[in-house]
Amino acid sequence: MSSKKRIYRSVLIILVFFDLMVILDMGIKKMASNIPSNIRVLVGTEEVFDFNLPVEGDIETSQVGVFNVDNKQNLKNKIHINLNKPFSIQSSQVGAYSVDLKLFGKFTLKKINIDVIDSVEVIPSGMPIGIYVNTDGVLVLGTGDVACSDGMNYEPALNILKSGDYIVAINGKSIGTIDEVMNCIHNSNGQSMEFSVRRNEEIIKLKVKPVKSTDGDYKIGVWIREDTQGIGTLTYTTTDDKFGALGHPITDMDTGTVLEIKEGAIYTTQIIDIVKGKSGEPGEILGIINQNPKNKIGTISSNTSQGIYGKLGNNRNKIKQGQVMEIGLKQDIKLGKACIRCMVDNEIQEYEIEIEKINLNPSAENKGMVIRITDERLLNITNGIIQGMSGSPIIQDNKLIGAVTHVFIQDSTKGYGTFIENMIINSK
Repeated sequence: MSSKKRIYRSVLIILVFFDLMVILDMGIKKMASNIPSNIRVLVGTEEVFDFNLPVEGDIETSQVGVFNVDNKQNLKNKIHINLNKPFSIQSSQVGAYSVDLKLFGKFTLKKINIDVIDSVEVIPSGMPIGIYVNTDGVLVLGTGDVACSDGMNYEPALNILKSGDYIVAINGKSIGTIDEVMNCIHNSNGQSMEFSVRRNEEIIKLKVKPVKSTDGDYKIGVWIREDTQGIGTLTYTTTDDKFGALGHPITDMDTGTVLEIKEGAIYTTQIIDIVKGKSGEPGEILGIINQNPKNKIGTISSNTSQGIYGKLGNNRNKIKQGQVMEIGLKQDIKLGKACIRCMVDNEIQEYEIEIEKINLNPSAENKGMVIRITDERLLNITNGIIQGMSGSPIIQDNKLIGAVTHVFIQDSTKGYGTFIENMIINSK
């Protein structure tokens, strides 16, 4: 055999080996993606899993006698599970556990967490609500030029204050409103000012020197916001008068950042029009927020990646909702028929949908399901999912399993949903 042929064969073998390694790696990653990184189990409830994968692992626990696998009480600190055949898990106590999974019982595949959570009685709603929140500090949207009396343009805050910053104090004085910011700048007489700013959860101090504009007032060239409002959907209430809504965070429309809120409230709302969705343009529920004390139905305590949460108030009787219902965990969800609850035609109704995809490990927490609207009644009114329907409860087998979160911009009949377990966990 010539040296050229030997070299050719060696290169070919190396390439084939490399291709096999790539295929193997992709296969392992695909296998890992079919196993959720987080498994949640309701306390006292037996959950059955069937992954049908050649993977084994040990559940580590210090609570001997609390955890059952396949209806057998565990009397050791480690409980062996085999994912190549169906198995069941049950725990009599709330707790958190970890499992190191090994492929063929030898090669480390991934680590998963098992959370045993309290059972929650929820009441799905689907009612549109008006949302109003005040930011925790004054949010900086951006900076710009100031036209000054000397004929020049200046940008005093450029590269000092940044989009997404929260102004919390000026010269040591606490700040909570736009008026307070403007008054401090107006009374500065052009002297350098110390801004206390919350950036990435850290308080930093920055110096900005105002300039006198053509109208004779002092300015620093900054766009700011202190509040926001909009319309969404109430997902659920609980028997202890708490609520969850939206399924995704309230973000600033200009910066896209999740708003850090100081306080907020939800109100009844009056729908005045429905703008149908179409390719490239999401539709919208247009309404009037009844922002007065007698129509305030709850206070907002937190704004998270999974939605807004809070406590119901004295006007809870104004809430339109269904009956108490169990929650369904993500391992309970099946591809196929389900329904959503929403109000786009004077009353809350259930509309048929199809769950087309379930992603046990979504890159975005609130995009665990792909759903498609199939009910002609809803399609005739909205053309599918529209803005304002975020938070609409998703129900399957008489269990609340999730909430609508996003619409596909190019196909309004389809969108994403979040798992209800994510909303429940984030409400704590």
